[in-house]
Amino acid sequence: MKKILVIIIVLFSSNVLAHMDHYKKYNKIEMDIFRNGELIGYNHYYFTRKGDETIVTNQINFSVKLLGTTIFKVEGYGEEKYIKDQLISYVSKTLQNKKKRFVNLVFDKDKNRFKIEGSSYSGEASSDSIVGNWWSHKILQTNSQISPISGSIKKQVVTFVGREKIEQYGKVYNVDRFTLKSKDMTLPKDKRLNFNIWYDQESAQIIRVSYSRMGNWEYRLKNFD
Repeated sequence: MKKILVIIIVLFSSNVLAHMDHYKKYNKIEMDIFRNGELIGYNHYYFTRKGDETIVTNQINFSVKLLGTTIFKVEGYGEEKYIKDQLISYVSKTLQNKKKRFVNLVFDKDKNRFKIEGSSYSGEASSDSIVGNWWSHKILQTNSQISPISGSIKKQVVTFVGREKIEQYGKVYNVDRFTLKSKDMTLPKDKRLNFNIWYDQESAQIIRVSYSRMGNWEYRLKNFD
């Protein structure tokens, strides 16, 4: 009963304001990327505003080396455009081990659906779906996410685990911990969503994300202003 009560409070408090209102005071969010405890890159988000329009740009860069040789490398750029609280477009270009991946998404107001052209999916998506980037706590409130790299749609289940206290970069956070997993557990393991997410209600920030896939990975919030 206690856990049920807590999750209701979490979701309610996250919806008191429109989604983008939670981020109107931020100009950038910087996350470091670790693999097996080693810093290997970054994922940065920048916010620009003009009237009711907000643009969130995403820069990601990391590489994995083995015996001095790069075995996995990702470089990417994305741009989400919102009018008030509505995502109206998203574009991204990513180079993953020299393979080009992309997403071109637009919101069809008449159909109230997203139209997607991506490197692994082209078609429509529900307007309830969100782009799966770690700057947005809305990823904890939706049933499906759109891959920011390829445009594929992934159904998900979010489960509240409990309240925790964690320390990161010399700061202590009182956080809510969630798991985010694929709804379809028959998917191959390398295609499934399987994340641990630590969320700070006070700042409306995702503080840490962890998962295991060819090593233990973490995205850690380093700085925001």
